[in-house]
Order: sequence, then C-alpha cells, then structure tokens
Amino acid sequence: MNDIVTMILVFVAGAILGILFFGGLWFTVKISVKSKNPALVIMSSFFLRISITMIGFYFIGADDWHRLVGCLLGFIAARFAVLYFTKTLDAKQMNVTKKELHGTQS
Repeated sequence: MNDIVTMILVFVAGAILGILFFGGLWFTVKISVKSKNPALVIMSSFFLRISITMIGFYFIGADDWHRLVGCLLGFIAARFAVLYFTKTLDAKQMNVTKKELHGTQS
C-alpha cells in the first residue's frame, strides 16, 4: 500500500515538473515574440526550465528507477495536458480577435 501512495505522489510530482517545463515553454514563446532581445529570453528560460526539471528528477528519483519512470510518466502526461489547455486558450484568443476585427469592419 505504501508503494502505491509513493508512486502516486511521484507521478503528481512529475506532472508538476511537466507543467512548469511545458507551461514555461509556452509562456516563453508568448513573451519572446514581444521582446526586444528574444534570444536572451529563450536561452535564459531554457536553462531555468532545464535546471528545475533536472533537479526535480534527481531528488524525486532518489536512486530508484521505478520512481524515475513514474516521474517521467507524470511529466509526459503534463505535456499533453499543457498542450490541450494552451490550444484552448489560443483558440479563445483567436476567436476574440476575429470578433473584434469583424466588429471594426462593420
């Protein structure tokens, strides 16, 4: 029973790391488009996201490959969740801008 709870917590921790990584990537792309120096924004975000993710995997894994696999599965699941939510947000923003465009043309 204790192993199941541990694996659930490891999966959730991996999902949190994935949300931070992929959500941070989405946010970085949004910010870099408006930035004066997008290369600096992208590189600094990359190193920050990689550092947080690798440190998280190191401490969550704790020399147990089962925990590393559980964390990786949570990380991958978070990728699909972030992809779904960001597509939804982008679609809503595109519909708003289309409505605004149609409203100004009338």
